[in-house]
Amino acid sequence: MCILMTRRYTAVAEIQVQKPNSDSLTLDSNAASPAGGDTDPNSASMNLETQATVLESPALAMKVIEDLHLEDTSAFKPHFTFTGWVNSLFSPPPPADPAGVALSAAPLRRDRLLKQFQENLEVKIIPGTRVIEVAFSSSDPNLAARVVNQLVASLVNYSFQSRRTVDTEASKFLESQLAEMKADSDALEQKAVKLQKQTGVVQVAGSGDGDGQGQAYSSTLDQLQKATAAVSQAHTNVILKGAIYEVVKSGDPETIMGLPSNTALAGAASGMSNDLAVISSLRTREATLNGQINELLAKFGPAYPKVDELKADLTAIQNSIKEEIQRMRDRARNEYVVAQQVESGAKQLYDAEKQRADEMNDKAVQYSMARQQADQSRSLYEKLQSRMKEAGVLEGFHSSNITVVSPALAPSAPSRPNIPLYLAGSLATGLLFGCIMAVVVDLMDSKIADIHGLESLMGEAPFGILPSFAAKKKGLRLSGHSFALPGREAIAALKDPHSAYVEALRALRTTLLSTRGGAPPQVLLVTSSTEGEGKSTLSSNLAVVLAQQGKRVLLVDADLRRPNLHVLFNSSLEVGLSTILAGQLSVDAMGQAFLQVEAVPGLDILLSGPIPAYSAELLGSSKMRQLLDLWRGYYDFIILDGAPVLPVTDSVVLSSQVDATLLVARYQSTQQQSLDLSLRTLRAQLGTNRHIGVVLNGVERTADAYYKYYGFSNSTYYTNTKRLGGGSEIS
Repeated sequence: MCILMTRRYTAVAEIQVQKPNSDSLTLDSNAASPAGGDTDPNSASMNLETQATVLESPALAMKVIEDLHLEDTSAFKPHFTFTGWVNSLFSPPPPADPAGVALSAAPLRRDRLLKQFQENLEVKIIPGTRVIEVAFSSSDPNLAARVVNQLVASLVNYSFQSRRTVDTEASKFLESQLAEMKADSDALEQKAVKLQKQTGVVQVAGSGDGDGQGQAYSSTLDQLQKATAAVSQAHTNVILKGAIYEVVKSGDPETIMGLPSNTALAGAASGMSNDLAVISSLRTREATLNGQINELLAKFGPAYPKVDELKADLTAIQNSIKEEIQRMRDRARNEYVVAQQVESGAKQLYDAEKQRADEMNDKAVQYSMARQQADQSRSLYEKLQSRMKEAGVLEGFHSSNITVVSPALAPSAPSRPNIPLYLAGSLATGLLFGCIMAVVVDLMDSKIADIHGLESLMGEAPFGILPSFAAKKKGLRLSGHSFALPGREAIAALKDPHSAYVEALRALRTTLLSTRGGAPPQVLLVTSSTEGEGKSTLSSNLAVVLAQQGKRVLLVDADLRRPNLHVLFNSSLEVGLSTILAGQLSVDAMGQAFLQVEAVPGLDILLSGPIPAYSAELLGSSKMRQLLDLWRGYYDFIILDGAPVLPVTDSVVLSSQVDATLLVARYQSTQQQSLDLSLRTLRAQLGTNRHIGVVLNGVERTADAYYKYYGFSNSTYYTNTKRLGGGSEIS
């Protein structure tokens, strides 16, 4: 692909965009200072983006195309494109350009050249700098360099012309606005002077805060302050007089005599000092007469003449006290009424002064606004007038803020095709496609490969996890005659009794023997979802480890469709379970169909026999139930190696006659939907009365599922021991 591609050469130039010069016509007061210019980072970035956009504009592109006569070069000649050919098939051709007209008047030629020019042009701002990189690609390296340099020169000229045009237009605009602004400024100044006179505010020179304007003084505000103080004082006096009047109005001499001792009312009650002194004197005389009367009553009794005389004096004194209190009450009421009248008058005066102050405040606000407008208008006028004087001088000193850092040179090597990049892209694409396919395959793969997924599918933990093992091809001897090879699988419980697989079988045996809810299951059915999942290997090895514990075990090949135990134990199918169920061999004579393994005392094997026509009917017959009942009396455990659940119904029929069912699933082989359907089929047949356990078979000890179940992946206890040699004797 790279060989067929046209070589493209890229010429690159770098230009630096300086800060905007301070010689442009502006109203900024800092523009004339030496440090003036653009200091805002956002504005600087915007200036760079603006120049980059101008470089990519069609106007500059057209100028370069016309200046360099690019239309006549071979690089810009029309050439075939697949996209253009497809568009021509589905859309009518546009009208042709007039002959002999300029490029600007020929839309088809112009658009084609502009599109080709902009496709080969790349403008990039270098981050963190004021440098812009301009690159152009062409099949002619010299043409690429000339285009870049001409484009940069056009940008410099455009920048110079645009700045000069802006200053000229601004100068003309200022000339037309100065006269109008002068009239507006004078009118605002007159308005401010008029409003100042109406406010009544006097500026006292030399007494201000140093700002040159002096301190403002207003008689209206001064009167308002005095009226406010008078209202406050009158209101306080009303409160005090009212309190004294309430005390005196009660008529209680004790309370009245306490007025001088009250710090809050002592000052207001000072005008009643004479009345208080008279009442005090009368109360003293009253107390003296009461004492004399009590003394005479104690000595002489109530009939004594002097007592009546003193009582008459006491009555007179008490009447005098009451009269004096009444006079104080009248005086306090009069003083309270007068205080209220004084307060009302002070409030009226305050309201009048406040109204005058509000009116003055409104005028003061208007004056402040008018003064501010007048000052701003004057300042703007003076600034514009100053800039106007500079405008004529500035027009002769314009300079561009664009500097060519590095002009474009004709490249010596092509920039495209980039062979290392294409190779890397191809490798990355292949890797990505491979990863995607691996993910797709993994998502579509529904094989059992995770313990948690298996538990979610079953609703409980698996009954056991059996690791994979390599079969060792050694011979055994059955029924007194030896055989050389145990078919497809070896009996690992005999060949490698200390292997991880056999230890897992012993753990499964322990689980079976310690089943909760009473005695362990006596009759076990070992089946699977489909063939090839290891059910025959599990049933034969489980029978061996159960017999090695001293139990009497019967291993029955109940797969009457495709039996496997005869291959595993290298025997014939002349007689077996099918001949007994079919009545061809009596129950009394069925002992001749049993095989024994001399290395495992207590283990009997009953093969399937010839394959019958109706296996499901035989396994579901009453005779099969009678056999199981008979065997229960002779054996501790009866293990039935059944047919797969999904292809045939034999194991489903047989599952109702056993105590427990072990459903074997092979790691990374059994499909989840197959296992789920098998479980639902067996549960529909058995309900909840009998237990169904799943045994996951063939798990690699290095697999994550093995580690998650056992918590380890290897152990020194799994050692190779001396194998049995030559075979075992069978009686």
